[in-house]
Amino acid sequence: MYNEKEQAMREEAKAAIIEALENGYSGYYCDLHHEVFNTDYYIIGTWRAKEALKEYDIWDAIEKVQTYEKENFGEIYTNLSDPEKLINALYYIIGEEVLHEMMDGVEVFWDNWDYEADEETNAAILEAIKN
Repeated sequence: MYNEKEQAMREEAKAAIIEALENGYSGYYCDLHHEVFNTDYYIIGTWRAKEALKEYDIWDAIEKVQTYEKENFGEIYTNLSDPEKLINALYYIIGEEVLHEMMDGVEVFWDNWDYEADEETNAAILEAIKN
C-alpha cells in the first residue's frame, strides 16, 4: 500500500508520538501533533531532503502536500521547489495521518483532547495504543 520510504516515515512518526508520551508530554492533547511534527525539522539539509524525496518519489510527495494543503487551507503554502520544506511538510502530513490511525478507538485520548496532558493519562493512552 505504501512505498518503502513512506512506510519508514510512518514508523518514525509512530515512534515520535510514543516517545513524546513516554517522555512526559505535558501540553494539551489537541496540540500533540503540532508539538511532535511542527516544532522541529524532520530533515535538515538540501542534499538529505533531496535523497529522501527521491526515495519517496518526488511527484507523489508534491501531490500529497498539494492535496492536503488545498483541502485544509484552501491554497498551497509550502514552497514545493524547496526540498527541505517539501519533505518536512510531507512528514507533518504523515504524522497527522499516523496520529489519527493510532488513536482510532483510543477513547482516553479523545476524551482528554481539550485538556493538558499528565503522566497518568499519557500512561493510559500508551496502554491503549499497545492493545
